[in-house]
Formats: sequence, structure tokens, C-alpha cells
Amino acid sequence: MNFEVFLLLNLLPLARGGKQPNILFILADDYGFNDVGYHGSKIKTPVLDKLAKEGVILEKYYVQPICTPTRSTILTGRYPIHTGLQHGVINPAQPNSIPLDETIVAEKLKQSGYKTHIVGKWHNGFYKKECMPTYRGFDTFFGYLTGAEDYYTHVSSDRVRINKSSYAQFYGYDLRRNESVSTKEKGEYSTFMFTKETQKIIRNHNTSSPMFLYLAFQAVHSPLQVPEQYIKPYEGIKDTNRRIYAGMVSAMDEAIGNITQTLKEKGIWNNTILIFSTDNGGQVYRGGNNWPLRGWKGSLWEGGIRGVGFVNSPLLAKPKRVSYEMIHVSDWFPTLVKLAGGDLNGTKPLDGFDVWETINTGELSPRNEILHNIDSVPPWYHKSFEYGDKWCPQAAVRVGDWKLLKGCPRKSGWFPPPNSNLHLNSQTDSSNKTKNLFLFNIAEDPEERHELSSKFPEKVKELLAKLQEYNNTAVPVKYPKQDLASNPAFFNGVWSPWIVSKHDDAEGKIV
Repeated sequence: MNFEVFLLLNLLPLARGGKQPNILFILADDYGFNDVGYHGSKIKTPVLDKLAKEGVILEKYYVQPICTPTRSTILTGRYPIHTGLQHGVINPAQPNSIPLDETIVAEKLKQSGYKTHIVGKWHNGFYKKECMPTYRGFDTFFGYLTGAEDYYTHVSSDRVRINKSSYAQFYGYDLRRNESVSTKEKGEYSTFMFTKETQKIIRNHNTSSPMFLYLAFQAVHSPLQVPEQYIKPYEGIKDTNRRIYAGMVSAMDEAIGNITQTLKEKGIWNNTILIFSTDNGGQVYRGGNNWPLRGWKGSLWEGGIRGVGFVNSPLLAKPKRVSYEMIHVSDWFPTLVKLAGGDLNGTKPLDGFDVWETINTGELSPRNEILHNIDSVPPWYHKSFEYGDKWCPQAAVRVGDWKLLKGCPRKSGWFPPPNSNLHLNSQTDSSNKTKNLFLFNIAEDPEERHELSSKFPEKVKELLAKLQEYNNTAVPVKYPKQDLASNPAFFNGVWSPWIVSKHDDAEGKIV
């Protein structure tokens, strides 16, 4: 049998009778590289381990260093420098969102006949109702709009500047079903709540249409909260944050097992593609761990951007393997649209590539480079971090095996997992305080311990030119000041769109 015939037969289930695959995209929040069992973690993840090992593990998979940039990139297929979201996250009180003229992947899948659902965390802006998920291509939404909240009360807060010397803390309830506030779930643990909703969607799905289900867990982002029974297996972990975090991971792992079982009971597992991803590296001060990678959430070191990711599906032509091909989170947009039988007409220029055959059959990746980010805006706390008053634009690019970091990159330590046999709690590179240019061969040195800029000046020159090439295409950073009009106190104690259209009533017909 020649390769063309083999490929046709193995892809036939995707096309037979026009039957498009169901797509389940599961996004974990702040999930560290060293926090999944198949990477050697002591945290128990039997469901994730089994799904990964029976599917295709993506070991050269990259995300953005923090929440909103990754989530917006998944949905648009475009680097944050092209959407204005390259700096930080969207805070609750900020009038900001994925630009309304961007095409969202859910919109493209709807064009291909998909029923589209989002469960969990949005964090892509909500200052106007047009920014909300049900206005961006999703048929249904059950979840929260902000970036972090209490797992039980579903209350989120934001520290808002009143003037140069004073701040106020805004508090608001944040849980919605479509555009309406949903309060009956108060007191329900969000991992269980979002799992139950996901199972309900699957059970009620009309199989005459394909389904796109985007499940963005709150887990395992802080605050560190989980029912006690999930912490008990980890009583041997002395570090309190790590112990609770481990329980949160176990609860999420169990939840994913329940969801996959529901897909099987519904009879649609054999025509479903499951994608699992983290949004950024783990937060080491909130229980996460990225060992042996350098850095953590919010940084352009590998520990901030190298993601846990895999694909599992009975439709895979070559499962049970590990892929070391370069894949970026922007690649999901064109890949999913192609799987759905759609086209990219009407989208802005994409930064992602269709990587399905890389995943499905092991073909070489169509991408050889990744722009990790370019951020020219200083953080609000820049005068208090380890560089004192010094700050410089942050940027990183990967071309082939080589990675260049420019700026004064923070969060640069190597943190062994708590309770490990490694005697150092953390290690730092003191040269980091004087250098602002770093070069690594990531293929040979994935832990970024051997800085090579002085040895390879021509490679530095080449990658600086590549960064400049990307920067020439960047749009200005969108990071507006917080708006006092966003105060949930004006909306019955609920985080709500606060900028309304002229034809709407005073509360925007939302709350």
C-alpha cells in the first residue's frame, strides 16, 4: 500500500459522508510543565497520562507567557503583537478586549455547521456586550468573564487606581449563563461545576451537527482551593501551596476522565478530537512547577512559554507517539478550521499554520520559527522589581534551534519541585541583572543554562533582524487605564459590561 492510499484511508473518517469531527479543546490555567505525570511529576494524573500516551504528546509546543495573550491567540490565530494584546492581561476594570474586527475561531466553525460552546474562563474582555462570547461566535456560554475568582463564591476583585496615591478594591460576582447572571451555583466548586456543564452539553448535543466545545478550566489558577479529600493523598508534601495545588490537579484530572467517559456514553468519542493545553507556565509561588525549565508564568524563559499539550482521538492515523515538531498555540485556529472543512476567507493574516498532518501522521511541521512576544510597555511595578528603576522592552524569538531574548527578562530562576531530592529551593543567574541580550541553543540546552551570545555574534545579528522584522508589523499595545465606571457596585454587585450602546437601557440589558 503506497503512502497516498494509506493517508486517504486513515483520513477517511474525517470526510465520510461529510461527517466532520467533534472538537473538544481543554485549556488548563497556570498548569506547570512539571505538574503532569508523564513529565515525571509526583502529582497523580492517570487520566491525562493515559490520554496523552495513547494520543500524540506535543513536546515542542509553545504558548504565550500569560493568560489573555494565549487565550486571544487560540481564538484568533494571530500573535498578540497583531491584536494589541501583547502586554499583560486584561484586568476586570479595563475597557479592553480582543478587537471586535478580529475573526474568532468559533465564528469560522459556525460557518462550517458547528454548534459552538464555551465553558469556563473567558478573560478576553467584556467592557461592552459585543465583546462577550455569545457575540463572538459561541452559541452558548457558561462561565466567568474575568481572570481569577474564588472557586466557591465566584467573586472576583480588581485593585483600581483612583488617583496618583490611592486605590479602591472592586468586588463583583462573576458567573453567567449566556448573557444572564447565574447565581444558583454559589458555593459549588468550579471544577465540578464546569465539568457538569460540559457533560450536560455533550448529553444534549444533537449529533446531526458537529460540536466545538471549548472548556477553559479555572483550575489550577490561584486562589488555591479544593475539597479536602483531594488534598489527603498529598499529606507528605510539606509545602502548603504545593499540597493544595496537587489536589487541584487531581480534581481536574478526574474531571477530564468523567468528560471523556460521557463522550463515550454518548457514542461520539470515535468521531471526536480532544486537544489539551495549558495557557502558560506554572506560577511557582502558587504551587506550580516547571522544572527543569527556567522561569515561570509571565516570563519569556522556557518555563513561562513551553506548554503541556497533547492530542487524543480515535481518528489519529499514527497515535501513541511523541512529537518533537515545533507547534505554537496560534496554530490551532487554521488547524481546526481545516479539520472542520472550512476556509480562511475573511480572516486577517494569520500567524498560525495548519499542523494537523504534523500531529496526525508525523509530517514535518510547516513552521520553523516562533515569535514568543515583543512587549514595549513597562509593568506598573517596574520600579520595585529586581532591576530597580531599570527596565527595557521584553522580546524573544525562536528560529530553528536558536532562541534570542532581548530586554531585562525577569523570573529567571530554576525551581526544583518541593520535596524533591534537589538541595536548592531555587537557583538564579546573577548575570541576569547586567545582561539584556541572551542567546541559547534550545535543542541542546532546553534549560537555558548556557548563554552563547558572545560566541555566536552572527546568530545574534540574524535573530535581532528577525525581531525587528516582526516589530515592523506590530500594532500599538492596547492597555487602557482602569475605568471607575466598571465598579460592580453599579450593577447589583456583578461584573458586567459597563459601556452600553445608545439603544440599550441603563444596565445594557445584561444584568
